[in-house]
Amino acid sequence: MEDWNAANPVDPTASGLKDGQVKCPKCGSTDIATNTKTGKLRCNFCRHEFELELAAADADISTLRGTVFKSGAEDIADNAEDLITLKCESCGAEVVIDTNTSTQARCHWCRNTLSLNNQIPNGAVPDVILPFKVSKADAQAKISKFVQDRKFFAHPQFTREFSCDNICGVYIPYMLVDINGHMRLAGKGEIQTACREVGEGKDKHYEYDADVYQVGREFDIYIDDFSIESSSDKLDYSSKVKTTNIINAIMPFDTENCVRFNANYLTGYTSEKRDTNIKLLKQAVDAQSSDVARLAITDTLDQYDRGVHWEEEDYQVVGDAWKAAYLPVWLYSYMQTKGDKHLLHYVAVNARSQETMGSVPINFTKLFFCSLLVELFSGLLAFAANLYASLDKFNDTAFQNNRSLFWLLLVSGFVFYYTIYLRYRNSNQIHHYEVESKHEIANLFMQDDFITSKTGLSNAKIWNDNTADLKGQRLDLLQDEKLKKANDRGVLDEAIQNQQRLEERDKDQEQNKTQS
Repeated sequence: MEDWNAANPVDPTASGLKDGQVKCPKCGSTDIATNTKTGKLRCNFCRHEFELELAAADADISTLRGTVFKSGAEDIADNAEDLITLKCESCGAEVVIDTNTSTQARCHWCRNTLSLNNQIPNGAVPDVILPFKVSKADAQAKISKFVQDRKFFAHPQFTREFSCDNICGVYIPYMLVDINGHMRLAGKGEIQTACREVGEGKDKHYEYDADVYQVGREFDIYIDDFSIESSSDKLDYSSKVKTTNIINAIMPFDTENCVRFNANYLTGYTSEKRDTNIKLLKQAVDAQSSDVARLAITDTLDQYDRGVHWEEEDYQVVGDAWKAAYLPVWLYSYMQTKGDKHLLHYVAVNARSQETMGSVPINFTKLFFCSLLVELFSGLLAFAANLYASLDKFNDTAFQNNRSLFWLLLVSGFVFYYTIYLRYRNSNQIHHYEVESKHEIANLFMQDDFITSKTGLSNAKIWNDNTADLKGQRLDLLQDEKLKKANDRGVLDEAIQNQQRLEERDKDQEQNKTQS
């Protein structure tokens, strides 16, 4: 694994295309662009539409051994030239393409479009590309609605300057990885057998009985097109200067519809060059694929209603296959400046599924005073409820005995503040690779052996259930100073739940609008 390139030959994915030109099969023009409505290439001269073949089928994942990769996933050569010279086949002129910014150019003499389509051994050109499917107008509508739904607490300068005309289509570099993995898990699980109420008055509580089992799971897992950003800038989900987690949150993509790379698909869009190699990404991919495997068998643990604690885990990547891809995103960006601090906000639309996520600058002064009003109102309500519960007619009732709980209303202002912050900033939003990655389980072996019974347990669940733990999670919420304070005040979980309820309401409203 020390030298990826030396150990594997170049495997061109666009060998049928000549560097320099892809011509319209009807009229021969090289002025070609993407029709987002059909996903096909369209000749801008005769309007004929055609499409290139889908990317070559991948090898059977179950047969993968070791690490293999296609030519676009080659290590980026340190001494590779960003400037590539192509010779125009129409007039013979030589044209320079800067692969840092583009893989296309026009011949300045005959105006033919020249494209860099064949793989070159420096990782500059991807293996596959997923064409834009969502039109700019549709993306503008999604971004506009996202911002309009968050207008009340938006920063006034942002509200004045916001314009959907500023969005751009971007091809972002990713690695798509097929993984043949093997997982072995061993631990203990508990099944509740009885529940009873014991004690009197303030000492009243529940006790539980449970059966304890030795639990084991061993299986093969085949993960198809596991996706990870291959731009170091986009890998920093907890960045304090860019809201890069937003771009990650609009995944997944329908990567099964990728086509062989053809630079004509880039016409009218911008693209970003990959700057990370497999060696840098492999540790993260291995950890995240182990999360996929661990969660893939949770449905076989449903009987353990008190939870399962894995004591042993052995995950091995038997083989993996890597290919470089360009995936399409509509992107709106806004730079917020406060003194010497800068924060780049993104609102992004998945240009295949229309999944939308974003970050909107907040008017914190307005949010603070509104939260203060909520806090004052909640305090008065808590005081009134507590006073009412203290009346003699409620003596020895649960209403009076639990009246101290009314003081929990005093955190309402904090919950409101952090709920709105999350709704606008969305710093906790991320792609749930652990459940959204395509996978298949094979050769599953299960062990469920009774060990012993327990009685008089005070907790409804075991305290150390780790079936949903994530080893590959790259987003650290506590890097966000606001969310760290919310966590310290014990209101972060409630704020996240409120954020999710608001998102579900937005989706229901949009669905009802579409149906009507």
